[in-house]
Amino acid sequence: MKVILKQDVKGLGKTEDLVNVSDGYARNFLFPRGLAAEANASNINIMKTKKEAEKSKRARELAQAKELAERLKTTLVVIKTKSGESGKLFGSITSKDISDKLKKDFSIDIDKKKIVLPEPIKSTGSFEIEVKLYPEVSGKLTVKIEEE
Repeated sequence: MKVILKQDVKGLGKTEDLVNVSDGYARNFLFPRGLAAEANASNINIMKTKKEAEKSKRARELAQAKELAERLKTTLVVIKTKSGESGKLFGSITSKDISDKLKKDFSIDIDKKKIVLPEPIKSTGSFEIEVKLYPEVSGKLTVKIEEE
């Protein structure tokens, strides 16, 4: 019997997969627990529509991520902070500080977890930082730390 999975089932498949199972397994286990639906014409059409909608949504998000990556290339974030004589900061600049400054100055809302900073910035100068916007799409951002 062919069924469409509504949820991930271990050892069988993922959500929206069309799988072939025995009649008893479908009637006695999958259907009562709401894990699957019978693969009739209307359910198959619904599944195809959902997959197409998901595909177009991913394409739209990918295009937005690429556009944002291009915008970030030309963006210079300037953060002023207190520092000592040798250019060493009295503290550090973290990805949260960079995210907040982007939101405040440029109205670009990027989650701090997407900003790749191997370690917090502890000195003045210019730094090029990677921002992971979408799987396989990342952009470079220039951050300049100045003495206050």
